[in-house]
Amino acid sequence: MAEPDRYAVIGHPIAHSKSPLIHSLFAEQTGEDIRYEAIDVAPEELPEMIAKFTAEGGRGLNVTVPHKQNALTLMDVLTERAKLAGAVNIITRKEDGKLEGDNTDGTGLIADLRENLNVELIDSSILILGAGGATRGIIPPLMEQKPAELLIANRTVDKAQALSNAFVDLGNIDACGFDNLNGQHFHLIINATSAGLAGELPPFPSSILSPDTVCYDLSYSMHDTPFIAWAKEYGCKQAYQGWGMLVEQAAESFAIWRGKRPKTAGVRAKLP
Repeated sequence: MAEPDRYAVIGHPIAHSKSPLIHSLFAEQTGEDIRYEAIDVAPEELPEMIAKFTAEGGRGLNVTVPHKQNALTLMDVLTERAKLAGAVNIITRKEDGKLEGDNTDGTGLIADLRENLNVELIDSSILILGAGGATRGIIPPLMEQKPAELLIANRTVDKAQALSNAFVDLGNIDACGFDNLNGQHFHLIINATSAGLAGELPPFPSSILSPDTVCYDLSYSMHDTPFIAWAKEYGCKQAYQGWGMLVEQAAESFAIWRGKRPKTAGVRAKLP
């Protein structure tokens, strides 16, 4: 009997990952014979691990923190999504042995916002908090939805401005510091920072929140993240963690690898 095709998620740390559960549920649903595991890879071991995994027949890898940007430089081919994001979250070993890097994070976010949460993005005003790699990856797919405006706010304004300049061709994108947010209101606020994870309060003014604001945290936890708890405390009625994005980007990865798109509702229901 043939061995199941092998896949894995790599990160550091990785023990908390729900990706093995998600992909096993997708495989069960679609009848695909795969083995999917979580592998802890220290940053200095990344090149050797990817080479070894694929040389031994591994078909694909999901890539998570802290490897997404470093994996970019190890690919033979990059999709347009990965180039725009400046990061890779899925690696596929092609038939010719070459490694293709792609990025499904933005696609996962849009699918969760539009299809699962029914958030209207066309002509909306969007605020992204933070100007790191996660923000870079979601700007292009968000701008494809034709919002009226997108503002990037960051503790260091220069970093936000650099991102704004990098994507100026995509539409109305601006930048500011957290201190400049007072009095501004948005349809959608996306937290792409790690603010609050160390226990301190998020460094954003609560005046940006209203009952009609949708707050979305790219992070996720078994309990409310500090950003979600903060949003609810100050009256935001629609506050969501990134569990749906996690499942939707995984579904996109599964479809790339196996040629079958799994349904996500049942899988999302099994997560917090």
